[in-house]
Amino acid sequence: MMQSDNRILDDMAKVATGALGSLTGLRAEIEAKVQQQLERLLGRMNLVSREEFETIKAVAQAAREEQIKLERRLQEIEARLAEKGSS
Repeated sequence: MMQSDNRILDDMAKVATGALGSLTGLRAEIEAKVQQQLERLLGRMNLVSREEFETIKAVAQAAREEQIKLERRLQEIEARLAEKGSS
């Protein structure tokens, strides 16, 4: 009886181990499918990469700084023209 109990426990352990292996495989398969779906969804959303975003941000910042310089320069020129016109 003792040997048959051990054999039953061994069989149960094998079944449990097999089930865990199957669940692990199933989990990996589900994760892969979810990742594929997310990649497809994100691909359709026309999102930009972080590098592209940082590049565009730098270009926009440089353009804004140039615009500020040009505004100051224009104000200086207008001020000089106003002085010449009033003298």
